[in-house]
Amino acid sequence: MIGPLFVVGILVAVFVGYNIGGSTTGPAFGPAVGADVISKAGAAALFSVSFAIGAVTLGPEVIDTLSDGIIDGAGVFTLRTGVAVLFFIGLALFVGNLFGVPASTSMTTVGAIAALAQAAGALDWAVLGEIVVWWIVAPIIGFWVSGVIGRYLYPKLNQMVAIDASDGPVVELDQSGTVPRPVRGPGTTRRELTGVTVVVAIGCLMAFASGTSNVANAVAPLVGSGTLDVGTAVLLGSGAVALGSFTIARRTLDTMGSDITALPLTAAIIVASVSSFLTVGLSAIGIPASFVIIATMSIIGLGWGRATRTTTAVGGVRGEESTTVSVGSLAGDEEGEELPEIGEEEPEDIPAASELFNPSTTARVVIMQNVVPLISTAGAYLTFRFVPIFGL
Repeated sequence: MIGPLFVVGILVAVFVGYNIGGSTTGPAFGPAVGADVISKAGAAALFSVSFAIGAVTLGPEVIDTLSDGIIDGAGVFTLRTGVAVLFFIGLALFVGNLFGVPASTSMTTVGAIAALAQAAGALDWAVLGEIVVWWIVAPIIGFWVSGVIGRYLYPKLNQMVAIDASDGPVVELDQSGTVPRPVRGPGTTRRELTGVTVVVAIGCLMAFASGTSNVANAVAPLVGSGTLDVGTAVLLGSGAVALGSFTIARRTLDTMGSDITALPLTAAIIVASVSSFLTVGLSAIGIPASFVIIATMSIIGLGWGRATRTTTAVGGVRGEESTTVSVGSLAGDEEGEELPEIGEEEPEDIPAASELFNPSTTARVVIMQNVVPLISTAGAYLTFRFVPIFGL
C-alpha cells in the first residue's frame, strides 16, 4: 500500500535528482555551450541520455556502497530516515544551484548518510575511510596526469583541436532521401566538424561519468530502506536528473561556460577526459567520486605542466632556469597555435592567473563547494541526533 510518506520520499528523491541535473550539466557541457557549438537544450538532451546510460551500467555499484556500505547495522535506513537524508541532500544542492555553483554531489550525499550512521552509532569507519582516501588520491592522480600532458603533449593536442567557426549551422538534415541524415552545413569545414564532434563527445563522456556516480546520490537512501529496488530507483533518478538538466541547469551552464574561466578548448577537453576516466574508474569499484574536485586539480595540474615548458629538466635540476608556474599559462594559447619546444619558451610569455580565472566568481565557487556539503552533513547529524521522532 502506498502511503503519504512513500509519496513524500519519491518527491524528495526527484527533487534531489532535479538539483543534481542542475549542478552537473554545467561542468559537462558548459565549454561546448560557451563556445556556441551546441544550444542549452541540445546540451540538456545529450546530458540526460548519457547520464542514463552511465546510471544503468555502473550506477548500481555506487548505490550499493551508499545504501549499505557506509552504515554498519540493520534498521538504520528506514523510509523516514531515508526521506530525511534526501531532504538535506536536496536542500544543500539547491542552495548551490541558487548561486549557480556546481557543488560536489558525492560529498554532499556521503556527508548526510555518514551523519545518519554516526547519530545511530552505526558508522562503518573503514568504508568511509576508503571513500575519503580516494577523494584525496584521485585529485592527486588527476593533477599529475594533467601535468604530464600539459608539459609534453599539450602543443600537439592544441594544434589538433582548433575550431574555426563558420556562419550558419554546423550540421543540417539532408531530407532528399527516404531517411533524413545529418550532413555538414554549407560553410562547415571538415576540421570544424571534427572539433565540434570532439567537444560534444567529451561532454557526453562527462555526463556518462556523472551517471555512474551521481544517480546513487538521488536514490540510495530509498534503496537502503527497501522502498525501491535498484532498477526502478535508477530510472527514477535518471528522469529527475533530466528534468533538472532542462531547467535549472541553465545557470550552471552560464557559470561553467563563460563566467568562471577563459579556459581554452584544448585545456577543457583534457580536463574533462582525465576527470571522467577517473570518475568512471572509481564508480566501477563502488566509490562515489567527487568529479568537481578532480576537475579542479586537473586544471591546476595542466596549467603547471604547461608553465614548466619554459624549463628543461636538466636546467631545472641544476637551478639554472626559473619557471613561472601559473594556471594562467593556459589562457594565452589559441587553438591551433604552434608552441615552442620545451626550454625555448620565455617565462614572460606565460600570462598571469588573473587572465584565466574571474577572481570573484572563482571565490564564490570555492566557498560554496565547501558550504554545500557542510549544510548537508551538519543539518542531518543535528536532526538525527536530537529530534526524537527518528528514534535513533
